[in-house]
Amino acid sequence: MTALGAGTSNAPAFALGEEQRQIRQMVRRLARERVAPRADAIDRTAEYPQDMFELLREAGLFAIPFPAEYGGTGSMLSAAVAIEELGRVCYNTAYLLVVQWVPFGAILAAGTEEQKQRLLGPLAAGQLRGAFSTTEPQSGSDVAGIRTRARRCEGGYRISGSKIWCTNSPVADFVLVAAKTGETDTAGAINLFIVERGSKGFTVGRHEDKMGARGVPSCPLFLDDVFVPEANRIGEDGRGFKAVMEAFNKSRPLIGARGVGLAQGAIDLAIGFVQGRVTWGRAVSEYQGIRWMLADMATQTEAARQLVYSAAAGVDAGLAGTALAPVAAMAKCFATDTAMRVATDAVQLFGAAGISADVPINRYFRDAKVLQIIEGTNQIQRNIIGDSLLGKVRR
Repeated sequence: MTALGAGTSNAPAFALGEEQRQIRQMVRRLARERVAPRADAIDRTAEYPQDMFELLREAGLFAIPFPAEYGGTGSMLSAAVAIEELGRVCYNTAYLLVVQWVPFGAILAAGTEEQKQRLLGPLAAGQLRGAFSTTEPQSGSDVAGIRTRARRCEGGYRISGSKIWCTNSPVADFVLVAAKTGETDTAGAINLFIVERGSKGFTVGRHEDKMGARGVPSCPLFLDDVFVPEANRIGEDGRGFKAVMEAFNKSRPLIGARGVGLAQGAIDLAIGFVQGRVTWGRAVSEYQGIRWMLADMATQTEAARQLVYSAAAGVDAGLAGTALAPVAAMAKCFATDTAMRVATDAVQLFGAAGISADVPINRYFRDAKVLQIIEGTNQIQRNIIGDSLLGKVRR
C-alpha cells in the first residue's frame, strides 16, 4: 500500500509494516468481539464507558503513538490504524484513546522532566486520566482571544476564567488549561497549566447533551482564583504553548483516522442492509443505482485512508512545522468531510429505517457531523491549506 503523489504534499510514501498489520489485526478483533456489542448502549445512555476504558487499558493501547520507554510504538501511523479500527464500530471507544493521548502529547512535547516523570507513565498505563481545555465561549477557534487569566502570586499563579466544551473533564484527574499570563487584561503570552481535580475554586459544570460523541462527556469549566503551583506550568513562560500546538498539529491525522473508521463502518452497515433487503423480488444490492452509490462511498473512503496514512507516515518521518501543517489539515478536512458524505449516503440506502433511532446507522450520521467541527473546524483547516498555497492574509 503506497501513498498517492500530490504536487502540494511533502508527505513521504508509506507502507504498512508488520507492526502496523499486527496492531490492525489485534484491534480489529477486539473491536468486533468486545466493543461493537456495547456501541449502541454507550450512545443511547450517554454514560461514560468505564468498561471500554478498562478494556483499552488491559490491551495496552494508551501508549501506542509514544516512545518505547512509555510502552508505545513511537508511530503515528500505528495509532491511526488503531483509531480507524475502533472507530469503525464505536466512535466513543476510539475517542477514549484520543482524549488520553492529547494531554500525554502536550506534556511530552513541552513538559519539564519532573512533569514527565510524574504524569506520563501513569497516563500511558491508564492509571491517570487527563483533559485539555482552550475553548472559550467568545473565542472558539480563535486561541488569541482567550480571556482566562493566570496572575503570578507567591509560589505560582492564580487562575480565573471559564471554558466550554472540555471533553473528558468529569473523569479527568487533571486538566491542562490554557490561560494568558500578565497583570492586566491586555494581550499576554498564552501558557498551559496543570489544574488538578479538587483544586479549590475549580468547578466542572454539567454535561452537554450532545448530538453525537455522547459517551465521552464535554463540560464547561469555571476557575475562580484557582491556585496552581509554578511546577504545574507546562514549559517556559510564554514558550510552552507553541510547542504544544506543534504537537497537536502532529496528532491531527488521528482525527482524520476517526473519519476513515466511521466511513468504513457506515459502508459495512449499508452493505449488510442492502444485501438483506428484497424489493420486487430482487435483492436491493442488485440495483445498479445502489451499487454505484456504494462504489462512490468506497472510493471516497479509500482516498481518505490514503491521505490520512500518508500524513501519519509524514509525522513518523519527521515532517513538522509549515511543511506538516497543510498535509495534516488536508487529512483531517478531507477524511471528516468524507465521513459526513458517506454516512449521509448510508442513511439514504437504509431508507425510512435510516432515520430511526433504533438503527445503528443513525449514530454514525450524528457522530460524523461532530468530526467536521472538533479539533479545528474544517473551515479552519481550509484556511491553513489556503495559507500554505497563497500566504497568510490579515485576519
